[in-house]
Amino acid sequence: MKENMSKNTKEIVFYTNPESRARIVRRMLEEVGEPYTVKVLNYNGDMKTPEYLKVNPLGKVPAIQHGDLVVTETAAICAYLADQFPEKNLAPPLDSPERGTYYRWLFFAAGPVEMANSAKACGWNLEDNLQTVGSGSHDDVLKALELAVSKGPYICGEQFTAADVYVGSHISWGMQFKTLEERPSFKSYVKRIEERPAFQRATKLDDELSKG
Repeated sequence: MKENMSKNTKEIVFYTNPESRARIVRRMLEEVGEPYTVKVLNYNGDMKTPEYLKVNPLGKVPAIQHGDLVVTETAAICAYLADQFPEKNLAPPLDSPERGTYYRWLFFAAGPVEMANSAKACGWNLEDNLQTVGSGSHDDVLKALELAVSKGPYICGEQFTAADVYVGSHISWGMQFKTLEERPSFKSYVKRIEERPAFQRATKLDDELSKG
């Protein structure tokens, strides 16, 4: 898939598989609304080719290439895209107090939430290692996450940001796969995220890719 490019925009190449966290980046790209080229990689070797390992040495998706620059790691990609296209208002201004809130919860989801959800899914016992693991207990992660989504319609109050793209996806999947409780605050927050046109476009595109 390749869409017509704006004259003043460096090419964005999106490496993805619809059965991966790359869905989060697709949602972010749709929020940004700039043209991008999609390269779909399968799990049967595409991600481990010498060509792709030059893009991401881990041999995983998602990744983007923006001009000559490669960015990997889902949260980093979301933050990068928000900064590259400031006119889209997907991050608070640098001098705003909400910028700290934005960073706090974006990377809380990339660290403790990711760890706690993975531990729950894999049956790892974190309780005996709370001083060692970065997330703390699963219950403590849920309490903090509830705080993040309860202060306003979005994490930074009235402004929807890249942090909502990322955090909302983790909460949605966590409830779907039973690694997070279906708390009322989580459900209402995710509902707001999933009602966004960009989210719906991204979901449709990835669902179509999944069907092959």
